[in-house]
Amino acid sequence: MNKIKVAYLTTQYPKVSHSFIRREILAIETNNVEISRISIRGWGDELVDPIDLEERTKTQYVLQNGVAGLLMATSQVLFSRPISFFKALGLAFKLGVRADRSWPYHFIYVLEACQVLLWLERRHVQHMHVHFGTNATEVALLVRVLGGPSYSFTIHGPDEFDKPEFIKLAEKINGSAFVVAISSYCRSQIFRWIPYSQWSKVKEVHCGIEESFHNIAPVAIPARPQLVCVGRICEQKGQLLLVDAANILAKRGVDFELVLGGDGEMRAEVEAQVKQYGLTDKVRITGWISSDQVRAEILNSKALVLPSFAEGLPVVIMEAMALRRPVISTYIAAIPELVITGENGFLFPAGDVDALADTLEKFLALPNEQLSKMGDLAYQRVLERHSAHTEAEKLARLFNDAIANN
Repeated sequence: MNKIKVAYLTTQYPKVSHSFIRREILAIETNNVEISRISIRGWGDELVDPIDLEERTKTQYVLQNGVAGLLMATSQVLFSRPISFFKALGLAFKLGVRADRSWPYHFIYVLEACQVLLWLERRHVQHMHVHFGTNATEVALLVRVLGGPSYSFTIHGPDEFDKPEFIKLAEKINGSAFVVAISSYCRSQIFRWIPYSQWSKVKEVHCGIEESFHNIAPVAIPARPQLVCVGRICEQKGQLLLVDAANILAKRGVDFELVLGGDGEMRAEVEAQVKQYGLTDKVRITGWISSDQVRAEILNSKALVLPSFAEGLPVVIMEAMALRRPVISTYIAAIPELVITGENGFLFPAGDVDALADTLEKFLALPNEQLSKMGDLAYQRVLERHSAHTEAEKLARLFNDAIANN
C-alpha cells in the first residue's frame, strides 16, 4: 500500500515547549504516512534534545532564504497562476480587516504561501496539517486558495478562544477539510464560532503522551512533602496565587516544599513575592528545565499542582498522571475531563487562594498508601485517553479521508 503524503506546517519547529507536535509526527509516520516538515522559522534556535536536533535536519524553513527567496517563489506562482495569486491577495486583504495583525503581515503570509506551495508540489504532498489556529493556519488557507492541497488544523486553546474574531477562526475553519479539537471542551468552544452545518468538521483527537513518561517502572510516592508546579511563569498559570497559598500553609504550620519548574516573564515578580513572604527555604524556582528534569521533579514530588486561570489541556498534567502522580488543579477548560476529585487528584475553583490552600493542606495530610492508589488511577485514565499511537491512528484516518474527498 502506497504511503499518503502529508505536510506539517508550523510557525516554529522544533520547539522545546511544543514537543507534542514532534511526538505526533513521529507516531503518525508509523501509520503509512510520509510527512514533510515545513516551518516558518526556527532554524537557528538553541536546541538540546537530540531528537529535536535530528528533526531540524528534516525541516524546511520558509524564511531561511530571506526576502529574496520569498520573492523568487512569489514570482513563479504569480506568472504560473495569476488568477489564483490575486484571489489569495484579495483574501489576505479581507483577513487583515479588524485582525490581530496589520495588513503588511497578511501580505507577507501570501509570499510565504507561495514558497510553501512550490515545496508541496515538488514533493507531491496531498494534505497539510497545522497546529494552532493562528499565523501558520492562515498560510495554509492561502496555499489552498493558490491551488494547493486540502488542509486541517488542531485547535488547543485558550489563545484561539481569547480572540477568535481577530484571528479569523471561522474563516480558517470554513476553508479546512476538518478541524481537530484536543478535548470535548475545546470542541464545544469551536462550535460557538461556526454554523451548525459545519459542526461535523470538528473531530476530537487528544494529544499523546511521551512513552518515556509512562514506560518506566512505578516510583513510590516520596515521604518528603514536596509539591511541584511545572509551566511557563506567567499570569495565566497562576504561580503568584500558588505562592500566596504557600504563605497561608506556612502560617498554619503545615510542612511542605514547593518547586516551581520553569521560567517566564513573571519570574522576577514571583521571586520577589517568595522573598517578601520569607519562603526562600520552602519554595525553589528551577528556571528552564529539560524533559528529563521535568520527569525527575515530578517523581520527587507527591503531586503536580497547576493553579491555572486559562488552559487548553496542559501536557504536563498528562505527564504527571502517566508517572502515577495525583494532580491538583482548577475547574477550567478540559482539565476536569482528566482529573477527577478524590479519585486521581483534586480540583478547586480557579483564583480562590483559600480553596487552594485548604486543598493543599488536605492533600498533604493524606497517607502515602492512599496517594499511591490515586496515582495508579491517574495512570490508568491518562493511558486510556492519551496514548500517542492510538491518537495518531485517528489522525491518520482523518488524513486519508480528507485526501480521498479532495
